[in-house]
Amino acid sequence: MTGGSLGLRSGSYGSLQPQLQNGVAVFPTQLPPILVRKTSRMSLSGSREKERILPRIFKFAGRRKVGMLLLLVASAAVLSFISVVSKDEDASASPESRMGFTDHVWKFVNPVRPSRNDFSPPFIPAKETTVDSTSNTNHESATTHNVTQLSVPILPPMPHPCESFSLPPPPADKKRTGPRPCPVCYVPVEQAVLLMPPSPSASPFLKNLSYFSEDNLIASESNGGSVFGGYPSLLQRNESFNIKESMMVHCGFAKGKKPGRETAFDINETDLLEMEECHDVVVASAIFGNYDVMQQPKNISEYAKRNACFYMFVDEETELYIKNSSGLVDTKRVGLWIVVVVRNLPFVDARRNGKVPKLLLHRLFPNARFSLWIDGKLKLVVDPYQVLERFLWRKNSTFAISKHYRRFDVFVEAEANKAAGKYDNASIDYQIEFYKKEGLTPYSLSKLPITSDVPEGCVIIKEHIPITNLFTCLWFNEVDRFTSRDQISFSTVRDRIMSQVNWTINMFMDCERRNFVVQEYHRDLLEQRKALASLIDPPPPVVTNESPGESLPGTHPQRLARGPPSKRLPGKISIRRGRDKRSGSRRHHPRAAAGRYNSSI
Repeated sequence: MTGGSLGLRSGSYGSLQPQLQNGVAVFPTQLPPILVRKTSRMSLSGSREKERILPRIFKFAGRRKVGMLLLLVASAAVLSFISVVSKDEDASASPESRMGFTDHVWKFVNPVRPSRNDFSPPFIPAKETTVDSTSNTNHESATTHNVTQLSVPILPPMPHPCESFSLPPPPADKKRTGPRPCPVCYVPVEQAVLLMPPSPSASPFLKNLSYFSEDNLIASESNGGSVFGGYPSLLQRNESFNIKESMMVHCGFAKGKKPGRETAFDINETDLLEMEECHDVVVASAIFGNYDVMQQPKNISEYAKRNACFYMFVDEETELYIKNSSGLVDTKRVGLWIVVVVRNLPFVDARRNGKVPKLLLHRLFPNARFSLWIDGKLKLVVDPYQVLERFLWRKNSTFAISKHYRRFDVFVEAEANKAAGKYDNASIDYQIEFYKKEGLTPYSLSKLPITSDVPEGCVIIKEHIPITNLFTCLWFNEVDRFTSRDQISFSTVRDRIMSQVNWTINMFMDCERRNFVVQEYHRDLLEQRKALASLIDPPPPVVTNESPGESLPGTHPQRLARGPPSKRLPGKISIRRGRDKRSGSRRHHPRAAAGRYNSSI
């Protein structure tokens, strides 16, 4: 056949291959038109002579010899083809394949060993695809080649590095019987980041959750609650416990279009926009009424400093104290904390105001995936990604909170609150009686695997999905309607939700909580102790002409400085040791408790 070539075809699907023209690959359809020249008689006669050669070979050689010759030629062609293909595969192998996947991170990240492309940023940076400028292949072939390079072989599952960890028994110290931290096995930060779920967890049954909002809200104190909470009626309260696929519930910020904008608990517009930019992990705390001393997180990785959000909510009174005590003119950022000043607080009680960010972080940070709440009196001493991996991701949980170190029954907790004067006794009794009519009973072993009805409550670890958001909304509604003691209402909300959907809460031990947060005293108690210490501490030593080490017979330099024993304050309290020498009892000191088991395994 004469004329221009239509292009070479290779493979079983007949895909056209490009041809080179001046060093650039082009497809046959892009080639310039080829002039067709009429063949001469000499070329035709030459082709006829070649056609006569094969019959002559067959004439002088036998059929078997010709068959063997063709078989050898075919075998040689197949072997050469296989060798060329194997060389191409070796040349195109990815760096990950040549490394043999010795990185210990990938041994336990996922038992089924997904491709590294399956992890979305910022956990695994996207691999850039480099296309040779001298080739003009289509986009599909380039993409397919890249996927082949990044494929990961399926390997047998490897155990989690903390799988064999067991909690050692507490040290035998009869002098210290109070709560103390215990060892906790954390993975390194870079491994914890890789173990972060690439997509949100499934919310059981509840898929869409929205919130009541009304501009012209009419006060109805007979329903209980507040304007900020929207005064939900008892009928609305009971309906909110009826779990559906799509729900609308009261969840604070009832007056206004958007949380923080003229809803009470008002926040500056610039701060609100910055809070919306927090997409992954938020660590939050609050100090209202200048009640606590701001604690700076420690042992925080550079990755968490760049990617996690650290927010401290304060009122104007606390902001003024920070400025006066620290000398800072701009309190926008204090250490690692981004300080947000809240105005127009919804409640008079500072403790109740603190429940707003504590339980409604998903409304203040609508784009965050995970949150770690710590009370203002606590200092975070472990990286937040390690905490999330230990108590959420490793347990496949979406909500985690520590158990109370001593009490596990709501009735006992209520009596303890009354004895300590934590709230008005009549209000606590009213709340308990209300819950008893709804079916609240003392804790018993019949509730297992639930091991406690009373949380510690100062730390909340949460994934923001509809079911957990519903739980904290309804929990806040109980705090708004009844007392601000959230330990009393916790189990009622939890049990009513768990009775309808397959959802659980990871209630871990209080000693584990004390491993990653250090508890300090409230400001008022610190100031009382400081004033007491100023009365007990001796005055400056008296300057004498005696040489060092000399003293009068029968006297001691320290006793001379302090004065005679008869003039000392009776019943001296050793603040440092935490022991009351009058009674001989040893009082719990959080710093001393954190010292023994402060290191994590």
